[in-house]
Amino acid sequence: MLSSVLESINGFLGSVLFFDILFGQVEGTSIPFLVAWLLFAAVYFTIAMGFPNLRFFKHAFEVMLGKWQTKDDKGLITPFQSLTTALSATVGLGNIAGVAVAIMIGGPGATFWMIVAGLLNMTLKFTEVTLSLQYRTFLPDGSVLGGGMRYLSEGLKEKGLPKLGRILAWIFALFMLGGALGGGNAFQVSQALGAVKGQIPLLAEQPWIFGVGLAILTGMVIIGGVKSIAHVTEKIVPLMVVIYVSASLYILFINFSHIPEAFALIIKEAFAPTAVAGGIAGVIVQGFKRASFSSEAGIGSAPIAHAPAKVKYPVRQGMVALYEPFIDTVVICTMTALVVVITGVYGGGTETLDAIIEAKQGAALTSAAYGTVISWFPVILTISVTLFAFSTMISWSYYGDRAWVYLFGARSGIIFKLIFLAVIVLASLVDKLGPLVDLTDLLFLSMALPNIIGLYLLQDKVKEALKEYRQKLKSGELEQERIKE
Repeated sequence: MLSSVLESINGFLGSVLFFDILFGQVEGTSIPFLVAWLLFAAVYFTIAMGFPNLRFFKHAFEVMLGKWQTKDDKGLITPFQSLTTALSATVGLGNIAGVAVAIMIGGPGATFWMIVAGLLNMTLKFTEVTLSLQYRTFLPDGSVLGGGMRYLSEGLKEKGLPKLGRILAWIFALFMLGGALGGGNAFQVSQALGAVKGQIPLLAEQPWIFGVGLAILTGMVIIGGVKSIAHVTEKIVPLMVVIYVSASLYILFINFSHIPEAFALIIKEAFAPTAVAGGIAGVIVQGFKRASFSSEAGIGSAPIAHAPAKVKYPVRQGMVALYEPFIDTVVICTMTALVVVITGVYGGGTETLDAIIEAKQGAALTSAAYGTVISWFPVILTISVTLFAFSTMISWSYYGDRAWVYLFGARSGIIFKLIFLAVIVLASLVDKLGPLVDLTDLLFLSMALPNIIGLYLLQDKVKEALKEYRQKLKSGELEQERIKE
C-alpha cells in the first residue's frame, strides 16, 4: 500500500518537475542537468573565491580545534559540533554503497573524478555556509534559524528582490521537508533494516520492531533540539568513521604493495576508460555524480547545521565547512574505492559477484570487497550502516525542523518531529525501494536549484567578508582578539 502511494507521488512530481530532464542521462554519456548545475557552480566559486579550499585549509583546522575563539562569539554549539552535525548527515550509506556503484558503472577511473569533485565542492560548501551565518537569526525560543531559507529571503530582499527571495525560500523549504522525510529518514531506515535483518532473522519477519526501536532512540535525541543532536553527533561521527576507516586501513595495509598499482589504474582509466564505462564522459559523470550525492555541497542542507555555531565571523565557520567534502569524499569515499579496486571485485568473475553487479547492489559489492580480507566484515558493515543511518536521520530531522519552522512557525515544530518519528515506523514496512529512491533523488537534488541561484546573486557578500577577514588575519588583529589559553 505504502509503496503504491510512493509510486503515485513520484510519478506526479516527476511530471511536474521534468524529472527526466533534470536527472536523466543517456546511459552514461551525458550529464544530468542538476549534476552539471552543481559541477559548474563548484568550479566557478572555487575560482571566484580565490581557492579558499587550498589557502585556508590549515587555518580552518585551527578554527575547528578552537584556537580562534573570542569573547564576542555568538551561537549555541562549537564550530566542531556544527561540523560533526553536518558530517553526520553527509557521511552515510553513499560512502559504502554509492562509491561501489560508481565504479561498477564508470570503472576505477570514476574514483579520480570523484576526488576532483570533492576538492572543488569544498569551496561551494564554504560559500553557502558563510551566507548561512551572515543571515542567521536567533528566535525567541533560543533556537537559531539559518540556511537557505534565510539567505534566500533576507539576502535577496537586501538586493531589492524580496518577491524572488520569498519564492525561492519557500520552494527550498518545501523541497527540504520532502528530502528530510525521504532521503533523510525513510531511505535510511530501509537501508539499515536491509543490513540488520540479514544478521537478525527476527527482524525479517517482524520489521516493525526495528522501526519502533529506532523511532524511540531517534525521538530521545531530536526532542532535545540542536544541542542534544550536537552532543550525540560529536560522539557518533568520530566513532563510526573510526570503525569504517579502521577496517579500510587494515585492508589497505595488508595490500600496501598494490596501492601504487591501484592508483595507476585509477588515473589511467580516468582519461582512457574501458568501453563498458561509456567513454570518458561516462566516467566523469559517475565521479562527479557520486561526489554531489555524497558531500551535499550546493544542496543547501549543511548550512542549517552550521548556523548555530559559536563564531564572531561568519566566514570563519565557512572555513570549517571546507572539511566536510574533504572528509566525506576525498578521504572516506576514496578509501572505499581503493578497497573495491584493489580487491578487484568490481570486475565480477563469480556467479555471486556477477549477480551483485547486474543488480547494482553497491553495499553488497563493498561487503564482498572487504569480505575477501575480513571474513566477518558483514557484521562490521551492519554496525556501520546502522550508525550511518541513525546519525543521518537525527541531523536531517533538524534540517526538516528548521524548514518547518520557517514555513509554519516555531510553535508548531513539535508536529514535524512527531511526523518524522512516525515515518520511521512506516518506512520499516516498505518492501519496494525503487519508488523511494527515485522520490528521494528528486526532492534532494531539487534543493540545489533555488539554493545555487541565491549563491550566484549573493556571492559579493561572501567575497567582501573573505577579503576583510584575510586582511585582519594578515595584520594580526585576529590574533589579538582570540582567547589565549
